[in-house]
Amino acid sequence: MRQTSVLAPVPGRAVLLEDVPDPVFSAGMVGYGAAIDPPRGVIDAVAPVSGKLLKLMPHAYIVMTPDNVGVLVHLGLDTVALNGEGFTAHVSQGDDVTAGQIVISYDVLSVESNGLNPIVPVVVMDERVPENVTLSDVVTLGADIDSGARLFTANQSSR
Repeated sequence: MRQTSVLAPVPGRAVLLEDVPDPVFSAGMVGYGAAIDPPRGVIDAVAPVSGKLLKLMPHAYIVMTPDNVGVLVHLGLDTVALNGEGFTAHVSQGDDVTAGQIVISYDVLSVESNGLNPIVPVVVMDERVPENVTLSDVVTLGADIDSGARLFTANQSSR
């Protein structure tokens, strides 16, 4: 069994994925993981794992580990509608990133002022088995988490 530690890309209050007010995330349609309700202000969103920046949009990014674990960080709900307003990228799609490296600066208040929820879902792409994601205690307790702290562990059988 291979394990990948997935770090919190932003600080805030850890939230169970099923409590995210968006069925695409809460039902695990994209994959399983956890979410973070971030502090209000401008914050830096970091890479949750080391790997290649497979996809970079103003409001979301995917990092693919060398073990082919793809981790999606989605900054807010329905934030694609903002066309990049409130987001500043610090890296480029295709770059290699290190866990904890700043990817995007995120203006949480700007997102809220546009009437959108700023919660940050973090999921293992295409993970269809919820039991393959082991949440940290911080998530199950709904406690505060620091950026860079372990959010959950993705487990995959060796193939």
